[in-house]
Amino acid sequence: MMTRVGFAGRGLLYLIVGYLALQLGRSEDAGGALNWLQNKAGGLVLGALALGFLAYGIWRVTDAILDTQSKGRDAKGIAGRLAGALSGLIHLGLAFTAAKLAFGGGSGGDSSDSAESGAAAAMSLPGGDLLLYLAALVLAVAGAAQLAIAATRGFCKHLAPRARDQWWVNAAGIGGHAARGVIFLAAAWLLLGAGLHQEAEEAGALGDALTSLPGTLRAAVAAGLCLFGLYSLIEARYRIIPDPDVKHRLADALT
Repeated sequence: MMTRVGFAGRGLLYLIVGYLALQLGRSEDAGGALNWLQNKAGGLVLGALALGFLAYGIWRVTDAILDTQSKGRDAKGIAGRLAGALSGLIHLGLAFTAAKLAFGGGSGGDSSDSAESGAAAAMSLPGGDLLLYLAALVLAVAGAAQLAIAATRGFCKHLAPRARDQWWVNAAGIGGHAARGVIFLAAAWLLLGAGLHQEAEEAGALGDALTSLPGTLRAAVAAGLCLFGLYSLIEARYRIIPDPDVKHRLADALT
């Protein structure tokens, strides 16, 4: 149940990011969206989101370890599990941020500053340029994967059969994943530029990637992010979450 709250929370975040871009002209990342939500909804909603993000993050990390979705041990399966683990860690971070805001503890932070700090730290290391190029490549591959999911309707395999053929489910899934693909590719381009120009401040997060797009494309992608938010809400209802007894499998794996 709480994992589904996590899907709903992710959907709410994307809806806010898309709304802020479309209606207010603000390109915000997850931290900025949570700050806006704190001002509009207060601590109770943020507390519920924190619990949902926590459950979702634990599920993602546990799935990556135990392979509850049977992705396998080949190169494609390992890559998918690593991506899931990264998503889980990100949502655990969002859980911490949402909980902090729920109790009035400062702001949600600035992912742009974090991206710049990470890029600067990488460039200070021997071979740091290669690390940035590798990170840009990973983002580019992730973006291409999202576009492929949109093109092939690959998201449908995770949904209950009664939802797969609904036109509104497919519209939200296709538009939402395509928008995420463009955002990942834009973030990869920013990171590549930071490495090529030796300028850490050129690196950026979701908000910066959205800002970097030309006006018409930016509006289309912002609308697509709203669609991904809607799709996440659909997942909260119709996502197939395998192996609900995962805590016992984890205990067996540790013994």
